[in-house]
Order: sequence, then C-alpha cells, then structure tokens
Amino acid sequence: MARRVRPAGEEDERSDARERALILLYEAESKSMAPSDVVEGQVLRPDELTKSLVVGVEERGREIDDLISAHSKGWTLQRMPTLDRNILRISVYELLARPEVPVAVIIDEAVELAKRFSTDDSGKFVNGVLSAIAAKARATR
Repeated sequence: MARRVRPAGEEDERSDARERALILLYEAESKSMAPSDVVEGQVLRPDELTKSLVVGVEERGREIDDLISAHSKGWTLQRMPTLDRNILRISVYELLARPEVPVAVIIDEAVELAKRFSTDDSGKFVNGVLSAIAAKARATR
C-alpha cells in the first residue's frame, strides 16, 4: 500500500491514525493473526488512537460485521475487497464508539481511504454502506 504524501501543513494525526489502523488490520487479516497481536508486535508502538481503533474493531468485531452485512446489499463480507471490509470496520467502530466524531467526518475519511487504497468503485460503495449504518447507529444515541 502506498502512503499518500501530504503537502506541508496538511498533517492530520487522526487521518494518519485511521490509515495506520487500516494497515494493521489488513496485516492481521493477511496473516490470520489477532489484530491486537499485530499491534503488540510492532517495533514502534502505534499511537493511542491507532491502537484504540484496531483493538476496538477486534473487540466489537461480530457486532460490526453484522451491521456491515445487514447494510451491504448483494455483498457478503467475504466477497468484499479486504481493504473495503477493513475501512468499513474502522468506520462502523467509530460510529458506535466515538460519538464525539461527526458522522460526516467518519464517512469522508472512509471514502478518502477507499479512493486512495482500493478499487475505482470503493468510494461509492463505502459511502453507501456507511450512510445506511450511520442513520441507524447514531439514531439510537
């Protein structure tokens, strides 16, 4: 996965944490490892937000995957590109567990990751699934 280079002054620690979480979740899935084991195995300790996202996705995995499955019409989790699946997992975790983060920010960040790292259609797919989940996940709060 290529890392996007931002112009000076355009650094965003939260965006970077989401990107690092995506990379760690991708690595965990590729190696059939627990995400928390991948985090612990890093030479450089991930920042707290990255660790929180990865561990949160792991801890609430069944709930997150059930929501994604229920709102991804015509797509099973196994059929989705690995990157799309993990972008959705991070974003759904944030919708559920980080109410201080606006829905628009979560969806925009997810769409940006999908456009940068996945297929041509991934941005639209991720946007549609998250919009449906957000309406339900945040309505109960």
